[in-house]
Amino acid sequence: MNFKLKAQWAPAGDQPSAIAKLCRGLASAKKHLTLLGVTGSGKTFTIANVIAQIEKPTLVIAHNKTLAAQLAQEYKEFFPENAVHYFVSYYDYYQPEAYMPITDTYIEKDASINQEIERLRHASTQALLTRKDVIIVASVSCIYGLGSPGEYEKVNLRLDVGKTFSRQVLARKLVNIFYERTNADLSPGQFRAVGNTVEVMPASESLVYQIFFDGDKIEQIENLDPVSRRIIKTPESIFIFPAKHFITDKNTQKRALVSIKTELNTQLKRFEKEGKLLEAERIKRRTNYDLAMIKEVGYCSGIENYSRHLSDREAGSAPDTLLSYFGDDFLTVIDESHVTVSQIRGMFAGDESRKKVLIEHGFRLPSALDNRPLRFTEFEERVGQVIYTSATPGDYELGKGNIVEQVIRPTGLIDPTLDIRPIRVSGKYQGQVQDLINESENAVRKGERVIVTTLTKKMAEDLSEFLKGRKLKAEYLHSEIKTLERIKILREFRQGKFDVLVGVNLLREGLDLPEVALIGILDADKEGFLRSETSLIQTIGRAARNVNGRVILYADIITGSMKAAISETERRRTTQLAYNKKHGITPKSIAKEIKDIMEGVENEREKIARTEVALAGQLSYKERMKLAKHKEREMNAAVRELDFETAAILRDEIKLLQSHA
Repeated sequence: MNFKLKAQWAPAGDQPSAIAKLCRGLASAKKHLTLLGVTGSGKTFTIANVIAQIEKPTLVIAHNKTLAAQLAQEYKEFFPENAVHYFVSYYDYYQPEAYMPITDTYIEKDASINQEIERLRHASTQALLTRKDVIIVASVSCIYGLGSPGEYEKVNLRLDVGKTFSRQVLARKLVNIFYERTNADLSPGQFRAVGNTVEVMPASESLVYQIFFDGDKIEQIENLDPVSRRIIKTPESIFIFPAKHFITDKNTQKRALVSIKTELNTQLKRFEKEGKLLEAERIKRRTNYDLAMIKEVGYCSGIENYSRHLSDREAGSAPDTLLSYFGDDFLTVIDESHVTVSQIRGMFAGDESRKKVLIEHGFRLPSALDNRPLRFTEFEERVGQVIYTSATPGDYELGKGNIVEQVIRPTGLIDPTLDIRPIRVSGKYQGQVQDLINESENAVRKGERVIVTTLTKKMAEDLSEFLKGRKLKAEYLHSEIKTLERIKILREFRQGKFDVLVGVNLLREGLDLPEVALIGILDADKEGFLRSETSLIQTIGRAARNVNGRVILYADIITGSMKAAISETERRRTTQLAYNKKHGITPKSIAKEIKDIMEGVENEREKIARTEVALAGQLSYKERMKLAKHKEREMNAAVRELDFETAAILRDEIKLLQSHA
């Protein structure tokens, strides 16, 4: 194992001290460590240095796909020679199976699987089973059932040049591990046989294995580019892992069928005893159909609900998850832990509540409860040593102790100054809105940007319109605005096409806007989630990337959350100012390139328009399908670059082409 960190800069500010303390803590077998790093202090770079020094496989957990994608890209840049992978839910759209007794409405599971993300999931598990220098950046989907790593590894195919292995046997074995045979172009998890060759696109790769046979022997193996058919490599041996994570051998499958049947009979007796004849008939039909499908083809829709039987586990036992693929000695990093820990903690209860309703009304057997995310206590048992990273650690992390602070930024920037002003009109003072307008006008005249946070979406919209009426260029931003439009608004804000951005909770985390010098927090004394200590500190941190950063909190009383946030900010400022004075550092605002991430998306919109024109020009079926295939390759390339916005546009274009087939 050899993690090779590549960076254009060396650790600075508090980073060297934080790296040393975290490494000492891990070396002394401390189970929990917390990196309390202020906004802009380079927490990801610090963790990358820790990984390079301790050299353990690492799982990084983020609380949403977008943040996970950003982190994966950063770690790939830091470790270009190592295996950095991205593991998130493979659904573009997911509606879980559910039943609402009040309206007698059954909602069937409906999902759209993103094939490229599924490929990335397979690449993650295969990397963990074949090498040690692995970093997996995952969403909380990593705590959901995934199938046994032992079974997954056991049935992989090893093919060696010169080995006795017939074309027919290979085709049969590929089918047994859920590869689909096709005569068309290959996608991950498919194979085709032509003459004396078999071509396979593994579930984890975007290349083709071409296997040549001479009678009953493998004569040659080639790795091909699927588009150009260029030979990339001629290996002497290859491994082909299953196309699905849920794998069961024949003997276990036979036992599972008997076990499922026994559970069905028990549940039927219970329903009949309770007079639930409709529920009994419902579960009988559903289960018998699934049993027939599993027996005939080894698979059925919703097979994960029988995972306890198929993996031969005890009732109530924890399922295998991505964590099971890591082995015994690995590091877990929980990013933005004040959000992510709570999210992990809440997954089990929500899943259990929904499934209990399905079971009581005859849509699922009780064993469906064992297809579930890990309980939080089970998660704690399985993750080994953990580093929590956050600017505002929660009570859980703080209660574990071992806090490592990273307060000094490499740039020398200090936390913003704080000013508390009243909300209500009093004498000549015209209240928070008019005061905010005056301060915004002053900031705009100096070429600065302003962020304003409100308590409601309606207030954000109304305030934005009011500011426009006062000749301030303003826009609002909240969760109901679509992703692509949100990206466009943020880009135009940085470019100076407007000066004031008004929003709600959406502005708390993850925004890197160095042009922002003023933040106005309206109704700061309204205690609650949006004005908690954590929320206030996160919001204040948005102004910490500009040397002139300042925050105005509009409040008529000083709440407990405000007092704590103000105290913590002042403590950090004192430490930062003392460090800068001691080392002769003059802070400078962060200079960050404004990347036009919408350019590619807008180009794709133009392509869709051209596609519509082409369709109007009556392209032939063959031409449409050829164009759709080309777009699919572009979409997959965008996903590999973690550019999901462009990929979404390309996906829509493909659907447009196919709808005219």
